[in-house]
Amino acid sequence: MAAFNYKQRNNIVLIILIVLGCAILYSLRTIAGSLLSTVVMYTILRPVYLHLVEQWRWRKMAAAGAIIVSSFIVIVLPFLTLSLMVINKIADFKRDAIRIHVLAARLDDFLTKKFDQPDLLDNVMLKGKALMSDLFPTILGGAAEIVLGITIVYFLLYFMFTQMEEFENGLLKYSPFREQNALRFATELKNTTYSNVLGQGFIAFVQGALVSIGFFMFGFPDAIFWGVIATFLSFMPVVGAPVVFIPAGVIAILNGDTFNGVGLLLWGFILIINIDNVIRFIIAKRVADTHPIITVIGVVIGIPVFGIMGLVFGPLLLSYFILTVRIYETSKMASERLEKIKISEEKNLSENSF
Repeated sequence: MAAFNYKQRNNIVLIILIVLGCAILYSLRTIAGSLLSTVVMYTILRPVYLHLVEQWRWRKMAAAGAIIVSSFIVIVLPFLTLSLMVINKIADFKRDAIRIHVLAARLDDFLTKKFDQPDLLDNVMLKGKALMSDLFPTILGGAAEIVLGITIVYFLLYFMFTQMEEFENGLLKYSPFREQNALRFATELKNTTYSNVLGQGFIAFVQGALVSIGFFMFGFPDAIFWGVIATFLSFMPVVGAPVVFIPAGVIAILNGDTFNGVGLLLWGFILIINIDNVIRFIIAKRVADTHPIITVIGVVIGIPVFGIMGLVFGPLLLSYFILTVRIYETSKMASERLEKIKISEEKNLSENSF
């Protein structure tokens, strides 16, 4: 039997690499959210790390440690606290089923009289329960996964910061794009991450805060809770914050509190909804704003996979995919131009030889 030649050996090694790579990716599917969180955190916190190391002359390990501790206190801890608060409040609502049933009956009568939709509320509530179960799973069941995910994120983040040069040079070396397109991809990746995470996160925070202020001003109970709910839902454009303040205003009007009900509705339609457009306009001037269609489709994709983090990761993944397609098209067009130039030069050379 003849021995394999050099090309055949390379092909066999390539096949083995592809099989092993697919096996590794399949094994990592359970921590996909943690890996994506690491990419997001690295992209956002990289300028801070460089400032500490290059401007303030901190040691790499000290700068990485400070970023990890501060980001946990500023980002992760408040998010976990708010999630726990929402989960506990949902549990309270479940225990107070009679009050919810009375409110639902009033809304059902209102919708039946005004819109001739007797089953509309039931359908909305069923979908709402399914959404909440995806967004806020029980902490007891997901506690181990949350701890494991946070540990993985910060473990990877530490070594990505302390070995930044080796990490980024490795990405550039093994990138499937040319160096120029790879650098462009990194820039676009940063802008996309800023737009989806910081931009949309700021919009959601402002709308949630305005919902809380509106509830407090017009005497509605649980203002902070509903503000947090509005913050999470505001990651979905158009249908976000209105899902909170419209039913609250309608219920207040049905209960006879017309002034506060109308006041909350006016506060929501005039200020909360329009502030979204104002902030998006400001963000679009600084970084690439994410189109609402991408956000909606991304949320639909992301929630079943990542739970509540799918509100951020779904649009982010979809934006990354579209960005990769654009870079691929650019690379393809550049390759085609170079090929045409090469053919033209060979043709001219052949004609001149005669």
